[in-house]
Order: sequence, then structure tokens, then C-alpha cells
Amino acid sequence: QVQLVESGGGLAQAGDSLRLSCVASGRTLSTYAMGWFRQAPGKEREFVAAINKSGGSTAYADSVKGRFSVFRDNTKNTVYLQMSSLTPVDTAVYYCAARGPLYSSGTYNRESEYDYWGQGAQVTVSS
Repeated sequence: QVQLVESGGGLAQAGDSLRLSCVASGRTLSTYAMGWFRQAPGKEREFVAAINKSGGSTAYADSVKGRFSVFRDNTKNTVYLQMSSLTPVDTAVYYCAARGPLYSSGTYNRESEYDYWGQGAQVTVSS
């Protein structure tokens, strides 16, 4: 079993950049495909980005494509979400998620495809 802890959230202004980190403990992160999701107030949780085990393949929601970047450092058991050109629409609680170690060779964009979740990190963007 893997435990996930997000950090790096906070308050930003429109146009700013933030980097979220997700540190895994309990198991080696390289055996897990990872994803980022977010939930805005009053809305359902939605897919943001995903990355495969090696970091060689990524996927993004259309709403963040070109602005957000997901990458990982398996030597540090950490996955990152680099967010730029933030807008108030990006305000949400951001969650990292892990799938694996079995049947996890790709990238995944549905909540039901993930096995483990972090507690979430709040990102608030003001205009």
C-alpha cells in the first residue's frame, strides 16, 4: 500500500505559477501510474493530468493543456504538477492518485482507475 501527501498549494494571483508535489511513502513510486485530479467548490472531481510509471507518457485535460505539466522523479518518490497561467477557474482542491502496481502500464484519466489518493491541496487563484 502507498500513502500520498500533496504539498505546494496556496494562494495565487491570475497569471501566476504554482508547483504541486505529491510524495509517496510505503512503496516505490516507480511501480505506480500517477494522476492529478481537482475538485472545485460545488463541482465533481475532474481529471487534470496523468503520467505513466517511467514518466515517458503523459495526458492532460483539455482545460489545462499547454498550461500544466506533470512530471515525476522516481528517485525522490515524488510526482509534480507544474501549473502556469493560472486563472480563477483553476481554484480547487487538487488530489494526486496512484494506480498499481499491477495493470498500471499506461496513463489513466478516470477516478475509478486509481487505487490510492492523497488528502488534497487547496489552490486558490484570485483575479
